Amino acid sequence: MNMTLFAQIVGLLPREDFDKLVGQHNSNKHSKGLDSWHQLIAMVFCQFTKCEGLRDICNGLMSAQGNLNHLGISHLVKRSTLSYQNTHRSWELFRDFYLKCKERLFEQGNRKDRRKLSRIKAKIFMLDASLIGVCLKVFDWAHYRQCKGAMKLHMLLDYDNCLPQYMYFTDGRKHEAPAARQFSMPKGSVVVADRGFLDFKLLQHWHEQGLNFVVRCRDDVSLETIASCSKTKMPIMKDAKINLSPNSRKVYQRPLRLVEIWDEVNQKIIRLLTNQKTWTAQTISELYKQRWSIEIFFRDIKTHLKVKTFIGTSPNAVLIQLWTAMLAMLILKYLKIKAKYNWSLANLISFIRIAILSKIDLFKWLNQPFIPEGFTCPDASQQLSFNL
Repeated sequence: MNMTLFAQIVGLLPREDFDKLVGQHNSNKHSKGLDSWHQLIAMVFCQFTKCEGLRDICNGLMSAQGNLNHLGISHLVKRSTLSYQNTHRSWELFRDFYLKCKERLFEQGNRKDRRKLSRIKAKIFMLDASLIGVCLKVFDWAHYRQCKGAMKLHMLLDYDNCLPQYMYFTDGRKHEAPAARQFSMPKGSVVVADRGFLDFKLLQHWHEQGLNFVVRCRDDVSLETIASCSKTKMPIMKDAKINLSPNSRKVYQRPLRLVEIWDEVNQKIIRLLTNQKTWTAQTISELYKQRWSIEIFFRDIKTHLKVKTFIGTSPNAVLIQLWTAMLAMLILKYLKIKAKYNWSLANLISFIRIAILSKIDLFKWLNQPFIPEGFTCPDASQQLSFNL
C-alpha cells in the first residue's frame, strides 16, 4: 500500500461534486495561492488529528510532503494563507459539500438504530441546541453574559443516520425557538424537541408546514383536559386531548394531545405535547426517548473532534471549522458502518488519529485491526535469539 490512511479517507470524498460546488460559489476567485480543495484538506486534517492551531496543521501536512499528490494537493499550505481563506472564503461551500457527501454516502440511510421506530414511515428529526464557551475578549461578537462569551449551536439531526440535516449557530443569548424557524423539513415529517422549543408560535409554524411534533411541556404551562384518548398503563400515566390556556390559544387555537410518562430514573412525570392523534401513547413515549441521540451526538463531536476551541476568530472561520467537523463525523460513521469489526466511535477516531499517516490498507485494517490470537511470525526461525 503506497497511500497513507489519510489519503484513502480523502479518496472517499466525491471530488467532482466539490469542483462543481466551487464553480457555483465561485470560491476560487482571489484564491491567494490556496484553492478551495487545499483548504478543505487542511481543515479535514485538523479535525482528524485535533490540531491545536494553524502551525500544527501546516507542520502535520509538511510531514506528509512526499504523499501530497495522493491528497490531490500540489504544494504545502501556509499558515497566513489558510488563516486568510478561513476568514474570507464563504463557509456555504463547505456546508453544501457536507450535504452532498451525506447524500452520496448515506443514500439508503443507516436504519440500524431505528428498529424500535420502524413502524413510523415518516422522516424523523431531533432538534436541540448546545452552548460552546469562548473567550469574550477574543470572540467579541459571541455575547452571552456580561463577562462570558459563548456560541449556541442549533442542530436538526436526521434520526435515520444520526447526522445533522441542518446546522445554525448564533451567539449564546439567542433563544432556541426563533432559531428553529431557520430549519425546513419535508411535509409529513416528525420533529422531536425538548422544552426549550415550547413556543406556541413555533408550534403554529410547524402545523402550517404540515409537520408532526412531539415537544416536552414545561410544568408551569396550564392545560385544560377535554377528553381521555385511551386507557393507560405504566409508565404511561395520562393520554388526553387538551386545550391551551386562553392566552396561548390566541397563538395556537387547536386542541393538542397530552401524554404524561413516569420517569422511573429521575422519579418525576414527563409531559409531552403533540399534534399527532393516531399513534399510540407508547409510540409517542418512544419517540421522545430517542431524542437522547442528539445529546449523544453533541457529546461525541465535543469529545472527539475540534469544535470546542477554534483556529480562527471570525464567524466565517468558525462556521468552516464546524462544517468540516460535521464532514469528519460523517466519514467516521460511514467507516463504522462499512467495517466488519465492531468499532466504538471513540476507538475508531483514536486509532485513525494515531495511524493517520501510516501506509496501510484502510478497509483491511478496519475489518481486522488487531493481529489474531495464535499468529506467529513466518520468519520466527530466522530471528536472532539470546540464550540467557
